[in-house]
Amino acid sequence: MAEKKKATKATTAAPKKAKAKEAPKKEAAAPKAKTKATPQVSKAKVASAADEFRTKSVDELGDELTRLKKEQFNLRFQRANGQLEKTSRIRVVRRDIARIQTVMNEQRRRAAQA
Repeated sequence: MAEKKKATKATTAAPKKAKAKEAPKKEAAAPKAKTKATPQVSKAKVASAADEFRTKSVDELGDELTRLKKEQFNLRFQRANGQLEKTSRIRVVRRDIARIQTVMNEQRRRAAQA
């Protein structure tokens, strides 16, 4: 039994050494192709999530804010009870609430200046 184990170890170890020696030869033989640099293209401005809220009226924003705060409340309860599956939804809702509040403050400042 011991002789068989030695024989299998010797046969498996030999090809690994041979492969390790072949790898550097292949890398040295293959020349690297030169690539031309592509020019930087400016991308068009993508509409942000806040832009969607800016098109809504104050009443619509208030309704949306109320709906999101209720959803946030429910998500907190689900997390506390271990029933929440989409944990990333808490973060999305929290950020949407902040966006709506920011847009509402912008609209208030514009109204005060006018």
